Amino acid sequence: MRIRETFSSLKIRNFRLYVIGQAVSLCGTWMQTIGQDWLVLKMTGSGTQLGFVSAMQFLPILLFGPWGGVIVDRFEKRKLLYATQTAAGVLALILGGLVIANAVQLWMIYGLAFALGMVNVVDNPARQTFVPEMVGREALPNAVALNSTEVNLARAVGPALAAAVIATAGLGTCFIFNSISYVPVIVMLRALRKNELSPAPRETSRPELRAGIRYARSSPALWYPLVMMAIIGTFTYEFSVSLPLLARFALGGGAGAYAALVAATGFGSIVGGLFTASRRKVGLADVVISAFGFGVTFSAAAFMPNLATACVVLFFAGIVSIQFISFTTIILQLESEPRMRGRVMALWNMAFLGSTPVGGPVIGWIGEVAGPRAGVLVGGLAALAAGGIGWLAMRRRQNHVL
Repeated sequence: MRIRETFSSLKIRNFRLYVIGQAVSLCGTWMQTIGQDWLVLKMTGSGTQLGFVSAMQFLPILLFGPWGGVIVDRFEKRKLLYATQTAAGVLALILGGLVIANAVQLWMIYGLAFALGMVNVVDNPARQTFVPEMVGREALPNAVALNSTEVNLARAVGPALAAAVIATAGLGTCFIFNSISYVPVIVMLRALRKNELSPAPRETSRPELRAGIRYARSSPALWYPLVMMAIIGTFTYEFSVSLPLLARFALGGGAGAYAALVAATGFGSIVGGLFTASRRKVGLADVVISAFGFGVTFSAAAFMPNLATACVVLFFAGIVSIQFISFTTIILQLESEPRMRGRVMALWNMAFLGSTPVGGPVIGWIGEVAGPRAGVLVGGLAALAAGGIGWLAMRRRQNHVL
């Protein structure tokens, strides 16, 4: 791994400032994730309820995700990010206030989770497609990998901070910290030099919703990574459901154990992301190999007898999971036309996050009925199935069927 190549995109001033702002905000986001999951589990003790709350947060992406891509392709992304980041901060502040006042009820958590999901319908594709405008095509693979690494660095740091805050200051403080963490993002967005951005051509007429779907479906290079992500996003990436159930009911731990499991995958993702950042070329074979690796390691986590061994296995699962995310993102960003990129990445978000309303309750129900280890195992098997679909696609391409 060459250090200079690994961090090459950070030489670009705008991207460097963006990364700094995101570093603080993402830690706050993970603090809220841990806090919200533990709050629901503490209030209900139900894996199914945990799955439904998670589903509510991602249901808007499933229902309205393509429209988010249309908005992103139509308007200036930096202005969209001002609005979405501010709205997310306000929602976190409301939840924190309700918890601190001891006035929170389950239906309120449902409503605020849904509202945050509506914000993310636009925020997620806007953030993803804003990266190429800051770094350009040549530096894009490195920037995507570093951006994914940063997300997972926050996954390692945020849960640790959340566990400490919950133990000392209470659950509500996690949400207050998250609200404050959006301030650096807005400050850094204002500090970007507009003349150094390379905005993608925006649709001057009303962008067509179906055009994005038709465009992705017509290109195997886009379609198969999306299908694989849909499968893995539905059943494997249900960490907010499968891991707290595993921590509490299989490993006999508390919020600290859950935070440790999430942090383990986060540390693994940092390692995997740094190796990915040094890659110059990415292909479908890389996506397939990482999917198989994810399936094997996550399946193994279901059989670990204690917290320490589960953390070790999830560390390796984190390595291959971030590779899978980074590889699919890089391929979709590079293979899609700039004017269609917002809609393509909105479909990616539907596959990755919008699938949670389906997978979250299913994994929660399996974990509650058949045991938390079964829920984890189903996620691992789903990743193996996705890898198999990608492998078949490669075989078809070799036989000139694609």
